[in-house]
Amino acid sequence: MSLVKRILTGVAIVVALGVVSLAVALSYDARCDVAEPLADGGHTMSAIVQRCYGSSEVLKLERIAKPQIAEDQMLVKVRASSVNPADWHSMTGKPYIMRISAGYGRPSRIHQGIDFSGTIEAVGKNVTKFKVGDDVFGARGGAFGEYIAVNQSGSVAIKPANLSFEQAAAMPVAAVTALQGLRDHGHLQPGQRVLINGASGGVGTFAVQIAKSFGAEVTGVCSTRNVELVRSIGADHVIDYTKENYTQRDERYDLILDNVGNHPLLDIRRVLKPAGTYVIVGGPKHDPWIGPLIGPIKAMLLSPFVDETMLMFIANTNQDDLNVLGELARTGKIMPVIDRRYSLSQVPEAMSYLGTQRARGKVVIDIEGAGLEQQVSEL
Repeated sequence: MSLVKRILTGVAIVVALGVVSLAVALSYDARCDVAEPLADGGHTMSAIVQRCYGSSEVLKLERIAKPQIAEDQMLVKVRASSVNPADWHSMTGKPYIMRISAGYGRPSRIHQGIDFSGTIEAVGKNVTKFKVGDDVFGARGGAFGEYIAVNQSGSVAIKPANLSFEQAAAMPVAAVTALQGLRDHGHLQPGQRVLINGASGGVGTFAVQIAKSFGAEVTGVCSTRNVELVRSIGADHVIDYTKENYTQRDERYDLILDNVGNHPLLDIRRVLKPAGTYVIVGGPKHDPWIGPLIGPIKAMLLSPFVDETMLMFIANTNQDDLNVLGELARTGKIMPVIDRRYSLSQVPEAMSYLGTQRARGKVVIDIEGAGLEQQVSEL
């Protein structure tokens, strides 16, 4: 064997060993840690924590240390939260690729939840944008608990007075995703035709309303039981996917916002107008390694070779966009759709329901409530 072949063989072996080692490290599930004793005399709070990856049984209600605020932070008493697919992925540690940042073997951050709404109880000495007593909503890791520390320049904004705490907590991640998908990546303009695939879910219900507020002609795709819901929040047309495949219809769209990713890209192209845009937000989650990323990866690979724009994005929750959404809510242009409510101790049940992928709108957590689960739809 020549020297070049030997070198190439050696490199291939090293690369293969590296890939196998990474795969083993990413897929390894460590045992759950034991909670460390709390400091005597310290202030504590109730919160949902997760000390290993797994199903909803790994989520436990515990007493943990109450957060301390820095000079540019506010202490928010959380009144409500909501669950998101991101919480599900953090809980299960799947797709495995996310563990590169989330933690090998077990999560590096044990206090879960993102969306929150509540009331500011204390502020650091450098805080000027907010004051004690302000009702706020936003996105911050650790929202499944009684208190949260939030930077005044972080993803937080004044809660619209016409929304309840539960409604406000339903907005941050889902509504920001819809807004950025339509406005920033879809470049939606008045009069354009937009199709929302998965129009009855958390992102979808906001997307329908935001697209209408932009002056678009909106078509929503959902199941039979959600047709009237999607129509009631403003969709001009509703397609029941159990009866009709939207990729086989004659209509053409300027923009498709896809929360489901359940159709081949070539089929989707035929219902896009020339130079139309396809924005994929969600996709099938069956593959344990890259999960819902498979559709976005395919879209990015195809996009350079076609006239249509096909892309994915990861939402960036920020204060400016929360203020935009707050104004849309204040003026009645968007209103959160709430499917079910759970108490803080019932977060595991809420996550199990989210995992069924049958939620209509948002599933919210009443942090202060102790009542039983309620099954309601609210507009």
